Amino acid sequence: MATQSTDPLIGRLIDGRYQVRSRIARGGMATVYLATDLRLERRVAIKVMHGHLADDSQYKARFIQEARSAARLAHPNVVNVYDQGQDGETAYLVMEYLPGITLRDLLQEHKVLTTVQAMDIMEAILAGLAAAHKNGIVHRDLKPENVLLADDGRIKIGDFGLARAATANTATGNALLGTIAYLSPELVTRGVADTRSDIYAVGIMLYEMLAGEQPFKGEQAFQIAHQHANDTVPTPSTKNGKVPAELDELVLWATARDPDQRPRDARVMLEQLHETEALLRSDDPATAATSVHRTTVMPTALAGTGPTAETQILGGAKQPNKGRHRTGPIVAESVTALAATSEKRRSRGWWLFGLVILLAALAGGTGWYFGPGPGGQVTVPELSGQTREQATAQLQQLGLGVDPQVGSTPSITVNSGLVADTNPGSGSHVVRDGRVKLLISSGPKILTVPALAGQTEQAAKDAITSGKFSYDAKDSTRQFDATVPKGTVIAAHGTGDLDLSQGGQYGQKQPISLVVSVGAVPDVAGKPLANAQAALKEVDLTGSTGRQDYSDTVDKGNVIAIDVPSGTVLKPGDSVSLIVSNGPEPVAVPNVIGNTWAVAQKTLKDAGFSIKFANPISQFLSAAPLNATVKSISPGAGQTVDKGSEITVALQAG
Repeated sequence: MATQSTDPLIGRLIDGRYQVRSRIARGGMATVYLATDLRLERRVAIKVMHGHLADDSQYKARFIQEARSAARLAHPNVVNVYDQGQDGETAYLVMEYLPGITLRDLLQEHKVLTTVQAMDIMEAILAGLAAAHKNGIVHRDLKPENVLLADDGRIKIGDFGLARAATANTATGNALLGTIAYLSPELVTRGVADTRSDIYAVGIMLYEMLAGEQPFKGEQAFQIAHQHANDTVPTPSTKNGKVPAELDELVLWATARDPDQRPRDARVMLEQLHETEALLRSDDPATAATSVHRTTVMPTALAGTGPTAETQILGGAKQPNKGRHRTGPIVAESVTALAATSEKRRSRGWWLFGLVILLAALAGGTGWYFGPGPGGQVTVPELSGQTREQATAQLQQLGLGVDPQVGSTPSITVNSGLVADTNPGSGSHVVRDGRVKLLISSGPKILTVPALAGQTEQAAKDAITSGKFSYDAKDSTRQFDATVPKGTVIAAHGTGDLDLSQGGQYGQKQPISLVVSVGAVPDVAGKPLANAQAALKEVDLTGSTGRQDYSDTVDKGNVIAIDVPSGTVLKPGDSVSLIVSNGPEPVAVPNVIGNTWAVAQKTLKDAGFSIKFANPISQFLSAAPLNATVKSISPGAGQTVDKGSEITVALQAG
């Protein structure tokens, strides 16, 4: 738990969609986390490339290859891959989450599996692998760590990071890829792999499940590789006497050093496994005994055990008598045949040893031609991201020429003007002094962006992703706008603040951010200050007391308006200043004493006062009130009172 708490990715939201919860496992190339897909509300496993590998295009290519390979498969025994992308410097792969353990965990806990357990697990592995082989995919990295055993009983193959197209001669490049304990002889000696190389790895895993250990051991990797290339895998029954002869045969067939002697693909081996399973689980006592006892050789004098007796060899032609059950003598003959085959292999090893010595002698003469000489081949390096000059210098150092005519290719990962690819591509073998053509990046492929302003937020997001662009959640914002309905896009921007509101031309997979309306700011004019602040808080605005002002229409202590400078754009989370009313503005009572009533009346009304007569009846009875003069006023002249206050006037006859 302490380790997880320091992991900076835990708790992070990747690409605005995947909330990282905890770490599941860590490997040499990537770390796998448990995450929640917020869009689809489901748990997923998200595989994140280590930061120090982020700039290595070869590792990025493996990430993309894993997504593409798994995406071509839809099989219950293959881990589903849902998504792949890049969030800043973080390259990630989203897979289905399978709570449980790996086959490696199971072997570490139990070491030796029963025959039934081994066959059940092998059936699931071969079924998933058969789907891959049918789709032209070679896994190239099969091992117990990549076999997942879910808590609900499902068994799935994962990690297609090293998968390649299943051609007859799939090269691995200069370095061996995969785990050395499961590499086939042809991968060790020639660096090539096809479907039969996967079968070899499956055979090693079957041996390990039955015997409790790997067939070859060594302190150094090259020692183990040497054994794979030169030694025959022993039968698991030499380590575990309970292993039946039928499974010994299956292991030997799958791990034959010569690829032509193995099953040609997983489907063929799966069919044979089904036949073997049916044979071992049959009610025939003689056959059933082989699943729990060491096989013994029966006397040859018994009928049907002579040189002409039928022997059922796994992977061989099916016998016409399908109703025949295997018996003790037949099993014994199968074991004898295996022993004879093993003896032939050992005797053949002596003359193969002599052949190796002869070839070593010839190597001195031929090595120059196929090494530094004109017959040597050079592997084209990975050059993406380099300048034309840097790539040219690197190719020339390897003894390769550079085509003076460069090509152009769009790229979403390499900046325009830099090398994006080569022809032949990286990893290809070219004769020394051969020419390589540089393909310069023209930047992302230019596509048409639809008009996004005026669409609902979800419709705009869908248009972005369906148009092969990427939605930039990090730079997308929301703002108040009284003229645009809530949830509607106000504007859209690309990199460099490029305005894409009304559409335009833009690079494939490039980010587009949205500005979305949250509607109008609430009208708080005339409300008490506390009520106004509560109304603003509901829309994620903070209202603070600002300046105070006089108002003839707003009661004292209530809000006159929100103080927003001209041109200011308000967004959720902002703070706003509120103008609070101090009530009507106080004014001085004008001095109208001695003025005629006509003049005094106009002066007081113009100043905003209402008028009351000190003796209304006597004034009403006055013969000429307009000519009367003001005797006194209350409040008195010069006193400060609220605008609109009542002034009491006393008149005298003029």
